[in-house]
Order: sequence, then C-alpha cells, then structure tokens
Amino acid sequence: MKTRTLAEITANEEIIEVKGMEIKIISDLEYAVSGVSIKDAATQRYCVFDFESTGINHETEYITQIGAVIIENGCIQEAKTFNSFIKPPKQIPEAVERFTGIYNSYLMNAPVLKGVYNDFLVFIKDTVLITHAGYEFDLPILLNECKRNNLPMITNSCLDTKALFSYLYPEVKDIIWTDYLIKYYNIQDNDLKRHDALATVY
Repeated sequence: MKTRTLAEITANEEIIEVKGMEIKIISDLEYAVSGVSIKDAATQRYCVFDFESTGINHETEYITQIGAVIIENGCIQEAKTFNSFIKPPKQIPEAVERFTGIYNSYLMNAPVLKGVYNDFLVFIKDTVLITHAGYEFDLPILLNECKRNNLPMITNSCLDTKALFSYLYPEVKDIIWTDYLIKYYNIQDNDLKRHDALATVY
C-alpha cells in the first residue's frame, strides 16, 4: 500500500466514507486512509467479515457470499456466525468458480443481496468491523452494491488487517496477502477451506 498526502489526491478519485473514516481510492494499487479511530479497543465487540464475489473489480463485479463471526472479550464466538450465499445478476466466470470453489449451481436458489442485507446489518450492529484488504475491495464493492440496490451503506468503524500490518511494518515490501500473514504469524490453517467467506474469517 503506497501513501500520498491528501493534497496530492485529485478530486476524480473514488471516496468512501464510513463513520468518520475516509478512504480515497487512487488506483488499483494505491489508496489513502484517514480518520481511523477506535476507542477502548480492548473492550470492543468485533465482527470479522469477508465477501466472495464474481471477480476482483469492485466497480463491475457482485457479491456472491457473506461470511462473518463475532469476537467478544478476545474470543471467537463459535455460536455467533453469519453465512449466506448471494445470487448475483451475472454468472460467475469459470475461472473464478475454480479459484473460489463457489459454483453458479450453488447460487441458483440463493437470495439476492436485498434479501439478506438487513440481516447482515443486524448481525454487525454495535461492532467494530475487521476485514483483510477491505479498504481496497470489500468496502468499495459493498458501496457499489448498496448504490445499485438502494441499500444503506454500513456505518460501523472498520479496521483492515492488511493496512494495519503495512502501517506497523513499513519495511516489509511483500504483498500482504492472507497467506503471508498466516506464514508470518505461524497460524495453523490446514483445516480451513480457502476462499470461502466464513472459513476465511473463522
């Protein structure tokens, strides 16, 4: 994640605002974040979430799965999870099907986003959201989905583990993928189903 001063950012760049936080999308490889503030972080109730989608372009693709889990008092609440496939208005390309393991056949009877979005808002109520690469993908794609469907954008504060790691370790020049963090922190992931929204956060 590269950074620039706000004065260097042009008015043509996409801006996402969430509860005092502002994300300016500068390019496919660059964004700037300001206004991130979490009070009493140790006692907050958190929700880790992830979206799967029809592709990687947040402007033209659609959400196909929402997965989320609650963390309270530093512990994952195994009984408090949210998981739903979403039927998009376009087919998932075959290459994306193979990559994510989510096939069009899985979504034939799935609800559209409008059918589950309010349930998701209820699930994340009064939580601080946590995502990975969410400033560059999850929040932008959700914002576009909300605009398309006339839905309210989330208002929760949101932390991005990719951005946080890059801020804490500016000397690291690698791309901070989920796999990188798993190896860096020596996390056991043999039992995880990769590219499944709930498995990714759980």
